[in-house]
Amino acid sequence: MEYERAWDIQEELLSELTERKMRNRSVPEQEKEPVHHYLLFCEHPHVYTLGRSGDESHLLAGMLQLKNLSATFVKNNRGGDITYHGPGQLVGYPILDLDHFFTDIHKYLRMLEESVIWTLRRYGIEGSRYPGYTGVWLDPEDPRQARKICAIGVRCSRWVTMHGFALNVNTDLSYFDHIVPCGITGKKVTSMEKELGKKIDLNEVEMKLRDDIGTLFGMKFF
Repeated sequence: MEYERAWDIQEELLSELTERKMRNRSVPEQEKEPVHHYLLFCEHPHVYTLGRSGDESHLLAGMLQLKNLSATFVKNNRGGDITYHGPGQLVGYPILDLDHFFTDIHKYLRMLEESVIWTLRRYGIEGSRYPGYTGVWLDPEDPRQARKICAIGVRCSRWVTMHGFALNVNTDLSYFDHIVPCGITGKKVTSMEKELGKKIDLNEVEMKLRDDIGTLFGMKFF
């Protein structure tokens, strides 16, 4: 799905949850509307996205290079700096009203990281956190070997979330050569395919990650 279309869908769902929240605040308990949360998964065509606090100079490719790469460049309203999305990468967008979970954005980010760590462990990959950096990393205790496998960047409005995470499954990592990933210099990126030496079923990863997110957040999907 084109990145802008997925962004539009997220904005629509965020507005839906926010408006329902406002209506429910002004009616008796028995008249409150049920709250539904959403978890969207997709792949994007080649695109570089820059968060609202990002530095545009971290896009190293010029417009001609972007054209040759069949890639686009989009500035968005999430947190974080620049990242890449493309085929073989599993992108997840949770649209959650955190009033029904916990109102702590830092805890929310850690929970997203933990869900990815759980899923990677199912494949024998030991993901971890890198102190001071958001996302999921491998070997963060060794600065020379540290490499990022999952980027995370979110937006929260009235405690309703959007944007989310990008897990490199079978991603073409050469596309990261044209940016300073997440604005972090001197750090590598990796993928499940690179770590395991084989392609991984993306749909299978999606289902496992969905289950792990559901377990951590106490959500039931239907």
